[in-house]
Amino acid sequence: MNGNMSCLAERVVKLLKSFCRTQIHVKQIQAQIIIHNLQSHTTIAEHLITASQSHNLLNYVSPLFTHLIPKPHVFIFNSLIRAFSHSHIPNTPLSLYSHMHKNSILPNNFTFPFLFKSLSDSHDFVQSQCVYTHVIKLGYVNDIYVNNSLLDVYASYGCLELCRQLFDEMPQRDVVSWTVMIMGYRNGGKYNDALLVFEQMQYGGVVPNRVTMVNALSACASSCAIEMGVWIDDMVRRNGWELDVILGTALIDMYVKCGRVEEGLKVFCDMKEKNVFTLNVVIKGLALAKSVEEALLWFNRMELDGVRADEVTLVTVLSACSHSGLVEKGRFIFSMLVDGKYGFLPNVKHYACMVDLLARAGQLQEAFDIIKCMPFEPTAAMWGSLLLGSKSRDDLEFSEFAATKLVELEPYNTAYYVQLSNLYAEAGRWSDVERIRGMMKERGLTKDLGCSSVEVEHQRHGSELLA
Repeated sequence: MNGNMSCLAERVVKLLKSFCRTQIHVKQIQAQIIIHNLQSHTTIAEHLITASQSHNLLNYVSPLFTHLIPKPHVFIFNSLIRAFSHSHIPNTPLSLYSHMHKNSILPNNFTFPFLFKSLSDSHDFVQSQCVYTHVIKLGYVNDIYVNNSLLDVYASYGCLELCRQLFDEMPQRDVVSWTVMIMGYRNGGKYNDALLVFEQMQYGGVVPNRVTMVNALSACASSCAIEMGVWIDDMVRRNGWELDVILGTALIDMYVKCGRVEEGLKVFCDMKEKNVFTLNVVIKGLALAKSVEEALLWFNRMELDGVRADEVTLVTVLSACSHSGLVEKGRFIFSMLVDGKYGFLPNVKHYACMVDLLARAGQLQEAFDIIKCMPFEPTAAMWGSLLLGSKSRDDLEFSEFAATKLVELEPYNTAYYVQLSNLYAEAGRWSDVERIRGMMKERGLTKDLGCSSVEVEHQRHGSELLA
C-alpha cells in the first residue's frame, strides 16, 4: 500500500473509532471504503465490523466482505464470525464458515472457538460434530482454545460423557477447561461430580477464577454441601478477593440454601455493592429457612435502600405469604402490584400465587374470581390450588369444577380422573363414577391406586416458586 493510501486508511480507521455515532455514519464511511477500494484492508475491516455490530448493521455490512472481495483474508472472516456469534444472530456464523470453505479460505485456530460458540447457542449438535471433523483434518485437535470451545458445546447439550472424554484426552487444560466441566456437571444436575472436578482442579494446581467459584458454590447450594461451601468462602477471604455482586450473591445463596441464614446475612453485610438479585436471594432464604415476617422486613428494606423489586421478588414474597397464611399482607402487595407501584404488571406466576394464597385460606370464590378475571389462561397449578383448597373445605361444587378443568387441560393425566372419580364416589354419584371410568378406558388410562400426584404437583409448584 502506497503512502497516500496508507494515510487514507489511517483516517478511515480514526473515523470508525471516534466518529461512528449513528447508523448513518457507519453507512457513509462504508461508502467511502468502497469508493477507495479499502475493503480488503484487515484493520479497516475489523473496525468497520466492530462499528456495525454496535449499531446492529452486521447484516448490512457483511456482503461487503463476502461478495466484493474475491478472497478475503481469514482475519476478516474471523472478525465477522466473532461479531455474529456475540450478536446471537443464528446460523450466520455457520454460513460464513461455509462460504470460507467454498472459496478455499483456510480457517485457523481463531476461527473455531467463536463458530463453536454460535453452534452452542443455536443447539446445533450435528453441525458441531461436522465442524469438529474439520478441526481434526486441519490439525487443530490439540489446540486448547478450540478444545475449550468444543467442551462448552458438549456441556451446553448435556453430553457430559463426550465432554468428559474430550476433557480427559486434552493434552493441556487451563482454568477455562476445568470451569466448563464444573459448569456442565452443575447444569446437568450432577452436583457431586461438579464438586469432585473442583477438588481435582485444586490437586492439579490450577487456580480457580470467579466463574469457577460461582459454579462450585451453585453446586454446593444445590447439594447442601456446606463443608465445601465454607471452604470456598475461606479461600475467597484468604486470597483477598473482593465480594462483588456475582460472587457475593453466590455465597449468600449457598449459605441460605444450606440453612445457614445468619452466615448468609454476614456475607451480605460484607458486600460493598448489592443489587436486586442479591436481595432476592436473601428474601428467599429467610422465607424458606427462618421467618417470613423477617423476609417481608427485608422486602420493605429494598425500597428504603433504593433497590427496585423485580418480578422474581414479588413471586417470592407472594408465595411466602401464601405458605404462611398472611392473606391480608398478600392482598395488599398484590393490589400494589396491579396498580403499577413496582413498575410492571403481574404475570401469570403472580396470579398463581394469589390463587394459591386465597384457596389455602378458604377464600374460594375470591380465588375463582381472580382466575376468571386475569388476562392469562388458567394453568394446571391454579386449578390444582383451587381443587385442594375446596377439598379441604368439603366444597363439592368448586372441587368438581377444578378437577374437571384439570382433566380438560391434561386429558392423559390419570391423577386428575382419579381425583374426580373420588369426589363423585364420596358424594354417592355412582353414575358419574362410571362415566369417568369409561373416559379413562376410552383413553387407555389405568388407575394408580396409590395416586396422590395432584398434591405432589401442588407442593412441587409451591417449592419451585420459592426455590
